[in-house]
Formats: sequence, C-alpha cells, structure tokens
Amino acid sequence: MAKDRRVFVCRECGAEFVSWAGQCAQCDGWASIEEASVRKERAPSTGDPNVQSLADFDVAGAVPIPTGLDEVDRVLGGGLVPSSVSLLGGEPGIGKSTLSLQMAMAVASAGSSVIVVTGEEAPTQVAARAGRIGQIPDELSVVDSTDVDAVVAAITNERPQLAIIDSIQTLQSSDADSAPGSVTQVRAAAHRLVEVAKRTGTSVVLIGHVTKDGNLAGPRLLEHVVDTVLSFTGDRHHDLRFLRAVKHRFGSTNEVGVFEMVAGGLKAVADPSKRFLADRRPGQPGSIVVPTLDQHRPVLVELQALTSAHGEKPVSLTGNGVSGIRLKLVAAVVQERGGVGLWGQEVFASAAGGAAVEEPGGDLAIALAIATAVTGIGLAADVVACGELGLSGEVRSVAQLDRRMQEAHRMGFRRAVVPASTPNGPTGLELIRVDTIIDALGHLRALQSRSARRAA
Repeated sequence: MAKDRRVFVCRECGAEFVSWAGQCAQCDGWASIEEASVRKERAPSTGDPNVQSLADFDVAGAVPIPTGLDEVDRVLGGGLVPSSVSLLGGEPGIGKSTLSLQMAMAVASAGSSVIVVTGEEAPTQVAARAGRIGQIPDELSVVDSTDVDAVVAAITNERPQLAIIDSIQTLQSSDADSAPGSVTQVRAAAHRLVEVAKRTGTSVVLIGHVTKDGNLAGPRLLEHVVDTVLSFTGDRHHDLRFLRAVKHRFGSTNEVGVFEMVAGGLKAVADPSKRFLADRRPGQPGSIVVPTLDQHRPVLVELQALTSAHGEKPVSLTGNGVSGIRLKLVAAVVQERGGVGLWGQEVFASAAGGAAVEEPGGDLAIALAIATAVTGIGLAADVVACGELGLSGEVRSVAQLDRRMQEAHRMGFRRAVVPASTPNGPTGLELIRVDTIIDALGHLRALQSRSARRAA
C-alpha cells in the first residue's frame, strides 16, 4: 500500500530536498522551498514487459491535425499531433484563453469533439466569450471542475480530439496533499493528463501562467513532460500578439505566428511587415526600416531614434522594444568609431508598433537612425539597413540575409545597406556593401531624399 512521505519542494523549479533551506540550490530562489507530501512510489511490476517491434506501428496516427487557425498551424508545423500534450504560457490578460477557445471552436466546427475544462471561469463566462468570437458549434463541450480525477474521467469517456485545460494551476489531485497551484499539485496533475492523452489519443492543451520573470510558473519538470511549449507574448499597450514554440518534439521551433487583438478575438496577421509599416512616415530624421528575423520568419520593422540635448552630461540612453545592451553597444560604436558626437545628448530608440528588435541584425539600422537624428536629415523612403556592429566599428554579417533581402524587395524597397560579405540580392534591390560604420555613415548623403537635403 502506498504511503505518504514528507519532502521539501521548491515552488519555482520543483527541486526536492530532504530538509528546509532558505535558498534553493537548483534555481537560487529565496524563500521558495515549502513542505509537501508525496505518495510513495509503488514497487515495480513483475509482469512481462510488452515488447513490440517499432516497424509494426502505424505512423499515420502521428500526422498533425490542423487547428483551423493558420498562424497556430504555422508554429506547430501543420497542427496538433494526436496524443500530444502542449503547454501554452503567457502573462495574465495577454489572450491565452481567447486563443485556446478560438482553437477549440475551429476544431469543433470541423466536426470533431472538443472539451474545454474551465477551472478559472464559470461556464457562462466562457459561453459569453465564445459568442463574441462566433457561432458556438455543437461539438464544443465544457467541464466545470478543478478535480483531476473528474477531468481524466471526462476525457476517457468522451475521447475528444482536443481537450483544453484552463488552467493547469487550478487543478487539484488527490495524489498530492497541498493547495492547488503548488508545485506538487501541478506536477501530479500534469502527469495524469499526459497519461490520459497517450491512452486515449486526445490532444491536450494546458494553459499555464508565467512568473514576474517571464518564466512558466510551476515546476521545471512541467516543461519536460509535455511535448510542446508555446509562448504567447505581446505588449498589452498594442494589439499585436506573437506565438512561438519554445519546444516542439514534432517539428521546428523556428516559426512565429502573429495575431491582432480585435473586438471579436484574435485575428491572424498574414503579412506582419505590412502591418508594422502601415503608419510609417518615410523621410523623417531618425527613422529607418530593418529586416529582422523572428525565428525563421523575416519581418520588416521601423526603428526610430531621437536625440535631445540635456546639458554637459554623459550620453543618456533609453530604449523601447530595443535591447538595452545592444543600444549601449551601438551608441558607443557610433560615437567612438563613427565620430558622431553624442556627449550631452539624451538618445531614445524605439521599435515602432509594439515590435521588438533584440537581435544583432538591427545594430546597423540603430546606428544610422541615431546618426540621422543627430543631423536632422532623414533617409529616402526606399532604404533598409541590416548588419551587426563589432566593437572595432566593423559591420558583420547576420543569419539568413538572403531571406531578409527578399522580404525587403517584396515590400518595395530598392536599396539596402548591408555587410560587405553579403551575397547578391534579388533583382531590383541595390546592395550598398559597407565594411565599417565609417563606410556606412559616408553613404548617408547619397541615401538621403532630395527633399530632405533641400530642406536642410
């Protein structure tokens, strides 16, 4: 018979200890270790193991089934795999429940059975949100329970194609003696749901919260036992949301799905570059377009810079949607290697439209944006820039420049400032190859629009 044993568990990472300590030795979290009881593991079975030839299995059962949401299917490589368990994480209010409900409604509208487990909201609230999204399909059912045993029984009896658990932190298992949301409870519930998914062939999506540091709440084991970990992010002051696969056992993690939050839910953004550049005002000082690479998806983003004199003080840097470390690096290179005087200036840099440019490919664009902000003369409307800056002022190549250039050409740009080692681009896109930041700044006058030069 199974007996309980007392252990001490870190609520941040799930590490177990035989005694209490003020700091977790695994994740260095302070005051995160709490006492919990765990069922003692039963003795291993003495029965004969079920050994089967791998060639006897039908791989057709592992083919992804489309969710009905193109951007979700893009990230998942075609859809949800039967018997898989996915973890969808994101900040509160970012739209996790809305996205999962739209997924459930799309799958149910295609004629497949779907169950939504509502641990955080009342069924009437879920029905109201579904009504705002569209017509509620008959195949969509709801389970109003936080008991893992009841949820497992519902999945076992109904055997739906998709089960949404909103959220994993609200479930409670009788196998663990602790409060809902604790490390022990989350771990026990996750193991039960993984087991029932493998046994019934149901695709299970777990919705999870994130901590203040942006990491998924609960034990780190939770990310290991699931097949896919999805991150749903965005700036709550803007309408755009981004879906990325942090882990995916059945495909690539190099895709990103883009959505726009509208009154009726989340709307797929098929052309993110067009969306980001919709409100752009070409020719403004401090403005330039950079072909970024989000996972494997090239996206054009407008970078803006503004300088303001604030007396005889060292340069002050403020970034929004731009990596603070990269902004400091670029500003130092522009001043020390490019000869652009920034002393006594307050420099602001921003990625417009709620985008985030944190990769090295945006260095050269930030540098040119700062330089044009200082001179007060904007660049022509058909210019993009992409490249990494070294501390010696050299311009280095970045990943997949060819795909970035193809996206720039598709969006109508005709000139690109790029590293000297860049291969030939698409016909109609002139590549201005530069070796150093001095070379790039030397092309500024040629890249400026005629109207801007006349105004200057």
